[in-house]
Amino acid sequence: MASATETVSAQSAARAGQERSGVVTRFAPSPTGFLHIGGARTALFNWLFARHHGGTYLLRIEDTDRARSTDAAIDAIFDGLEWLGLTGDEPAVFQFARSERHAEVAHALLAAGHAYRCYLTQEELAARRAKAQEERRPFRIDSEWRDADPATWPAGQPYVVRIKAPREGQTVITDLVQGEITVSNSEIDDFILLRSDGTPTYMLAVVVDDHDMGVTHVIRGDDHINNAFRQLVIIRGMHAIEGGWPDPAYAHIPLIHGADGAKLSKRHGALGVDAYRDEMGLLPEAVFNYLLRLGWGHGDEEIISRDQAVEWFDIGHVGKGASRFDFKKLLNLTGHYLREADDARLAGLVASRLKPLAPAFDDARDMALLEQAMPVLKVRAADLNELAQGAVFLFSQRPLPLDAKAQSLLTDDARTILAAIISRIDAECDWTTSTLEASLKAMAEELGVGLGKLAQPLRAALTGQTTSPGIFDVLVLLGKEEALARLRDQSA
Repeated sequence: MASATETVSAQSAARAGQERSGVVTRFAPSPTGFLHIGGARTALFNWLFARHHGGTYLLRIEDTDRARSTDAAIDAIFDGLEWLGLTGDEPAVFQFARSERHAEVAHALLAAGHAYRCYLTQEELAARRAKAQEERRPFRIDSEWRDADPATWPAGQPYVVRIKAPREGQTVITDLVQGEITVSNSEIDDFILLRSDGTPTYMLAVVVDDHDMGVTHVIRGDDHINNAFRQLVIIRGMHAIEGGWPDPAYAHIPLIHGADGAKLSKRHGALGVDAYRDEMGLLPEAVFNYLLRLGWGHGDEEIISRDQAVEWFDIGHVGKGASRFDFKKLLNLTGHYLREADDARLAGLVASRLKPLAPAFDDARDMALLEQAMPVLKVRAADLNELAQGAVFLFSQRPLPLDAKAQSLLTDDARTILAAIISRIDAECDWTTSTLEASLKAMAEELGVGLGKLAQPLRAALTGQTTSPGIFDVLVLLGKEEALARLRDQSA
């Protein structure tokens, strides 16, 4: 019969991760909620680091918390990553499905003397914790079962499997972001590998999965720094047993704070990535660019394309301090990418947002007009919602509803001007912006008034609002028949 060590060695050699070479990173969210903006940035940095080095970027769903993990959250994570272009290079690994493998490693550590059975009860632990608190000293597990003779193990009693953490010396990590970090080994407790029901803990599962997936660089939030020192105990224990368990390189990136310096919360914008897409109407390339610049930079560059990001990304240039989330900057980037975006793509994204605002809009009939309007609409919009709002006038049915400001502009004098404008432009055979502009400018000169005197009532009558794209663009987009009909509705 093969020993526990031999079994682990044989199965480890068969893992796909051991066949990879080069840089391998991973993003490993817990599906207890949607993909939040901090997690998206962690995924981005892992993706960029792998791409920059010609390596592999993997996904792992850490679904061991069965009570809180949901299918909806898993779907939302995949959906958010796909929207940002950060899907894994291979199918995702689901941690819970690998529980037997995690337990296998724990038993190998136990058999080799790097872990032990601990029979301390919850009551005993609570009493020791209370005593430490009373004596104002840190509580550390100091189990009498650590070096107990197996012959003394109580038969039939529940136990957990704990790692034997080193008690002397120090552990040093040269973090790619934080620099050299040193922890006294006396501060590392004998943490649990297997619970009393035999299920693995998060600390064990992460280490085994990273090893089996061939992860070379662990890039994650700096709230995991303490975990790195504990996880190294497992890694080095397995290296002593079978070899081939190298320490990964660590890069712990600072968390994101709000603009006020406080921990990021919903009031700062710490929402699910789906909210940035669906509710706020942002573009993925804008969110990608913004997350990239949260804590990392390349000179003074603000607008950075995906290809440039891959070329320039250096994990060592990530700042050690927390980044501050600035929603105004994110909106500015969205405005930039809206203006750069393909008009057909924008029309497709706007159509679904437009339908509730303009029920008369019909995909089959009106999509060409919506696309045609994009060049003049997108220069005025900060997001897709504003873009949809700006397009409503094109698909509103007559009689056109007027907002209060538009109504206030349509005085008796203004309606008289509209009647004169109708006579003027009805005679135009060339319905283009240049011709219409020349005609109405000439009319304004003849009347001895500024062009604004004509443009203001025109805009109100044609759009029902006081703001819109250029009035000559509006006339052309509506077309001669519709434009004249709207003007006649409001003229004297």
